[in-house]
Amino acid sequence: MLKSEQNRQAEAFRALHARGNLALLPNAWDAASARIAEECGAKAIATSSAAVAWSHGYADGEKDPKELLETVVREIARVVKVPVTADSQMGYSSKPQDVAVFVVSLAEAGAVGINLEDGTAEPALLAAKIEAIKKLLSRDGFDVFVNARCDVYLKSLVPAERALDETLSRGQLYQSSGADGFFVPGLVDTVAMRKIAAAIDLPLNVLTRKDLPPVSVLKEAGVRRVSAGASPARAAYGAARRAITEMLEHGRYDAMYADAELCPNLNALLERK
Repeated sequence: MLKSEQNRQAEAFRALHARGNLALLPNAWDAASARIAEECGAKAIATSSAAVAWSHGYADGEKDPKELLETVVREIARVVKVPVTADSQMGYSSKPQDVAVFVVSLAEAGAVGINLEDGTAEPALLAAKIEAIKKLLSRDGFDVFVNARCDVYLKSLVPAERALDETLSRGQLYQSSGADGFFVPGLVDTVAMRKIAAAIDLPLNVLTRKDLPPVSVLKEAGVRRVSAGASPARAAYGAARRAITEMLEHGRYDAMYADAELCPNLNALLERK
């Protein structure tokens, strides 16, 4: 993607996170799922690291080659007109400069945003990665929205009574390092959301789950981005399993065709550009 187009898309993506807005990001795993999401009205497309890995025969957790993500981003960017952001996990390296080079390659492929997680590593490592990324992006003329993912709640990194304070501490560190957004998957408590949104001057991003409050409540709590994660892919694979099981065990095709009727004309969608 040309830098001018990448920068234009990045500007549009940043606008989705403006104060008072709430960006709803369905997560795709290939060009077809991304195009379906766009057709449904999504204003931006995010990839899911888990779904991308599963759909190519790998387990999640940087078990797949990083070049695969570059390919998937390029394929998605070719068929959609909305901004694309990529789940880059931990950047496939513990070396900040190597992560920065990888992020530039994602920008060249068409990504205007990334998620970058701290996982079980020390927060200082993610901060160093963010700083290296921003420095290299500035040098190379790309604009990428860096969404710093804090795994305190998702992975229970500290006792529950310390989770909020630890999250706030990490958020402040990532903000000072140049992050553009703050992603706290596993967070469902709106009281904690309000405190985080008030203390960290970055768009707060949460992840869908069964017990997550409705979007209207999240917006009131200061959330500015909601990600679906791997759930759309799990729903698709669940529908496939239900249909296949019905065929193999009961000799019927009802489930298969009930779900297939919801699928749009993919040939038409993918020929649009």
